[in-house]
Amino acid sequence: MNSNAADDPHAGATAQTTVAPVDETTDGGVTFADLDLRPELLHALSQLGYEEPTPIQREAIPPVLNGRDLLGQAATGTGKTAAFAIPVLQRLTVDGGRRDPKALILVPTRELAMQVSEAIHKYGHDLGTRVLPIYGGQPIGRQLRELDRGVDVVVATPGRALDHISRRTLRLDALETVVLDEADEMLDMGFAEDIDTILQDAPQDRQTLLFSATMPPRIESIARQHLHDPVRIAIARPTLAPGEAPRVRQSAYLVPRAYKPAALGRVLDVEAPGAAIVFCRTREEVEDLAGTLNGRGYRAEALHGGMGQEQRDRVMARLRSGSADLIVATDVAARGLDIEQLTHVVNYNVPPAPESYVHRVGRVGRAGREGVAITLVEPREHRMLQTIERVTKRRITVEKVPTVADLRARRLELTRAAIEESIVDEGDLERFRVVVESLADEFDVMEVALAAVKLAHEAGGAGADDEEEIPEVAPRAAREARGRREGGGREPGGRRERRERPPTSGMTRLFVGAGRSAGVRPQDLVGAIAGESNLSGRDIGSIEIADRFSLVEVPESAANDVIAALRGATIKGRKTTVRRERPR
Repeated sequence: MNSNAADDPHAGATAQTTVAPVDETTDGGVTFADLDLRPELLHALSQLGYEEPTPIQREAIPPVLNGRDLLGQAATGTGKTAAFAIPVLQRLTVDGGRRDPKALILVPTRELAMQVSEAIHKYGHDLGTRVLPIYGGQPIGRQLRELDRGVDVVVATPGRALDHISRRTLRLDALETVVLDEADEMLDMGFAEDIDTILQDAPQDRQTLLFSATMPPRIESIARQHLHDPVRIAIARPTLAPGEAPRVRQSAYLVPRAYKPAALGRVLDVEAPGAAIVFCRTREEVEDLAGTLNGRGYRAEALHGGMGQEQRDRVMARLRSGSADLIVATDVAARGLDIEQLTHVVNYNVPPAPESYVHRVGRVGRAGREGVAITLVEPREHRMLQTIERVTKRRITVEKVPTVADLRARRLELTRAAIEESIVDEGDLERFRVVVESLADEFDVMEVALAAVKLAHEAGGAGADDEEEIPEVAPRAAREARGRREGGGREPGGRRERRERPPTSGMTRLFVGAGRSAGVRPQDLVGAIAGESNLSGRDIGSIEIADRFSLVEVPESAANDVIAALRGATIKGRKTTVRRERPR
């Protein structure tokens, strides 16, 4: 560990011991026994199956045991809880007659409070450590009784901790250590003022430990104000050996907005996740998408801030028990969730900031397991995806949405696997022999087998025949660049010249006198045409939306009927001109 002592003891995080970034895959050759821990702690860790410390534990535990403040950066799932819990317990003097806590751990969510509390209980079991989680959504009476009896460690959400402090039921006079876990998440959730108040009320000679997956400027500001000459540790992302597969496979699909639900369903069909979280922006989007996925045959559960704690607990119980495949959630609702069996994370929209992407992806690929992160990208969001790649220094592969042929092949593969498993398991097949033998007298055995596979395939819900192809799109910047290369420059007055392209065979292009400036989206046009005419959504071809007009392909045979049907209709609340596109 490289150490440069600060000359000014009050310089805070601006004069700090610096630890070079540590590669998460580096084997430090250190065991927990080498850290000179209490026998009770070593026994508890051995019982839990811990063999050697993770990089964040190996680097953080020694300086914390020496009483140093610490600023630690490491992704979720790298062992941060043990990195602060073990030294806190090592330094803790358990006194059953003492009432006030010696350690306060602040976390962003109820779920994380429960997880951290459970971990500390397991590590400190042989020490007789008394730990109490306090959070909202739980009757306060039990918390008051336990605090009155006396506890050694309190794990709390900032709001509920401040509530108890104002009631004088949580006294900070005896505090020796304060830990901020997932500090960036707490700031994102609006707890900055609560954290400041709590740290100002805590004893000034306390030890302060701050852990965060990302280090935005606000975290640096808290460190400068509240940490004293901290050791700084950054766990670098793991480096891969040549030819080694990444722990988290990150990919993206460019999809027009109107086709995103269908594209998501198709990607999930091909990926076949064991358990997945799909992140959406709004509650309404969560509810709509969960319904769509349930209609596709998935067991999807919605999770958002409008749900009560009991509802949230039921959703999580169904996912952990395997009675649900997917959780469709907003960021706020999913914070603090730790789902061991999670295999896939899906961003239904490109996250608004690279930090959000880091937190979401950090939920998979943990404890050596492989994971998958998928992002659906609208053409206009492609620049944000590139920003995420630049900040995370990770390549996100842009792939093509699976075609109907891909989907059929995948479903046939699943049918084959199911049949093979039935044969290998040697289940009760003998009772079906009489059926096969009687059919073999009349038909070829191969025909009998083919018919049986067809029935099994269809019984499995394989219905790719009613799927429509999802159009390929290019990022908006690439389309604009291509348009400039092919002569699609701007006319005088700022209007972009549209390149002439013939309609698809058998289709004709209609002009609609409303475009982006009126808020028109592809689904608005599809909905208006399907709602007013006899066409369905799959009958409608390509759609182009310009600032002041739109072009929609419809079957030539139905063009006049569509024009007549839309004459009295409104699109985005107003009547618009609808006619055949005039040749240029």
